[in-house]
Amino acid sequence: MERASEPQVGGKFALTDHWKFLANAVDAALEANIGELGDGCPERLRAAIGYSLLSPGKRLRPVLCLLTCEALGASHQVALSSACALEMIHCYSLIHDDLPAMDDDDLRRGRKTCHREFDEATAILAGDALQPLAFETILTSSMPDSVKVQSALVLSRAAGSVGMVGGQMDDLLGEKRPEMLLGPKGPEREPGEQLSSIHRRKTGAMIEASVVLGALAAGATTECLNQVAKYGQGIGIAFQITDDLLDVESTVEKTGKATGKDAQRGKLTFPGLYGVEESRRMADWHVSEAINALEELGQEADGLRQLAMYILKRNT
Repeated sequence: MERASEPQVGGKFALTDHWKFLANAVDAALEANIGELGDGCPERLRAAIGYSLLSPGKRLRPVLCLLTCEALGASHQVALSSACALEMIHCYSLIHDDLPAMDDDDLRRGRKTCHREFDEATAILAGDALQPLAFETILTSSMPDSVKVQSALVLSRAAGSVGMVGGQMDDLLGEKRPEMLLGPKGPEREPGEQLSSIHRRKTGAMIEASVVLGALAAGATTECLNQVAKYGQGIGIAFQITDDLLDVESTVEKTGKATGKDAQRGKLTFPGLYGVEESRRMADWHVSEAINALEELGQEADGLRQLAMYILKRNT
């Protein structure tokens, strides 16, 4: 794969400031959601949910959702419920990924993981509670009923057995029981095909859903939904490649989580399979393809273009 030339992105849109603005809007909405949990929610469970959901983070997925909505001419406010739902699903997945039965991590975003701050059972229940809360947040929003249903369906598929959870299952099988990877014929598949299949689901599905939910909230046409979905697919795989590279090249001080663990566990990763330089070339290509998918959206999509370049160049 040839190294792509760096995409040209307009410089008028100040992504850093607007990202902060949108992330703050999401944080305020998430805090309000926690405050609205009923009296029947045990205080320890509420605390664990709040500890994880409001922990410092970039809010990449909800910001993608809101930026897409704005790029299609709508106010970010109409997609705020969808953005919160995305962060809730993402947060639940991180809580469960960090558990001893999964990745067994002690740090997340520079502080103790949920099960270390509380206990394993509480962490499991906090993740369990966040899943239905995400769909409740969409279904009680002010979006039209048809958009609510479409949005809930997109999110459920992206997060479920054929999306994020399915990808996570195959990622674990590839590490611990490779003979079972992707079913009886798994070992016959090329490692690169296995790797792409895992991460299209484990990481890419939720990133693609983020832009699709933003487009749905904005009332996008089917053609426009297809365009933004292609963008989401491109940045989704690029995000995973850069994440794999950070595990090889970065430090716990920069990432806020343990590094170097993928190689120790024998995980199938992009740099492990293709090497560092080829992995970088692959990330360049996927970002270029993602940006090309936005061609018909004009300058209004400059925020999405800049975010794609951020994913390519990120160091945390």
